[in-house]
Amino acid sequence: MAIKTFRPLTPTLRFTAGQDFSTITKKTPEKSLLHPLKKSGGRNNNGRLTSRRRGGGHKKHYRVIDWKRSRHGEAAEVMGIEYDPNRNARIALIQYADGTKSYIVAAHGLAVGSKVVSGAGSAPELGNALPLKNIPLGMAVHNIELIPGRGAQMVRSAGSSATLMGVTGEYAQLKMASGEIRQVHGTCYATIGQVSNPQHENVILGKAGRNRWLGRRPRVRGMVMNPVDHPNGGGEAKSKGGGGRQHLVSPWGQVAKGLKTRRKHKPTDRFILTRRPKK
Repeated sequence: MAIKTFRPLTPTLRFTAGQDFSTITKKTPEKSLLHPLKKSGGRNNNGRLTSRRRGGGHKKHYRVIDWKRSRHGEAAEVMGIEYDPNRNARIALIQYADGTKSYIVAAHGLAVGSKVVSGAGSAPELGNALPLKNIPLGMAVHNIELIPGRGAQMVRSAGSSATLMGVTGEYAQLKMASGEIRQVHGTCYATIGQVSNPQHENVILGKAGRNRWLGRRPRVRGMVMNPVDHPNGGGEAKSKGGGGRQHLVSPWGQVAKGLKTRRKHKPTDRFILTRRPKK
């Protein structure tokens, strides 16, 4: 898929860069695999705002994705590559021999007519799902389970992949895109290949309106607010932290820059062999 640029006929188009959607082969989604999707507006079950700057956005339906690939040994044919408004990767509609259809996250290079299969005895080919212990070393994988049978939880975004570094005992070592090396149980399933739509990182929205279509509301800096609205507000001119020298914090007092939010001594720390490099 290529990135499409435009002649600068307007200030908006000067820097806009979008996708040409050339890999999409099916425009209408499979109706049986759609679910209604209600917007939260950043509010929790009590109606309180817990995530700021969310609201609006285009109406969407949720596409039910088969994260578990639990029909082992049954080959399915790729019927179409589709756009999914809920994620940055493309999805593939697959159909099994009995006529059952499901959606999977498309691997980069997966084409209409291709056959995909899951199970321990599957060949390590593009789009197939296998246990990590059955995958040849050095291969790129995505849609990785963290707990056997739970379904894919890692490496699901556009263009991402992890590399299988080795298998020792019951555990496989995976090198993530961040540089972190993590142990995952060898019976966890992963899909061969890289996630589709790798050019997504080169998209430039170009105007504020496209952010609003995505449900993102404007973000105002705390420094330009008044003291009543934000701890960093106030001061006679530009000032870090409302005229004082305190650290930048959120409206609820949590440090905004540099605070590590991961809990210390987390039980899953033992699975991280090498942390990602510091910036």
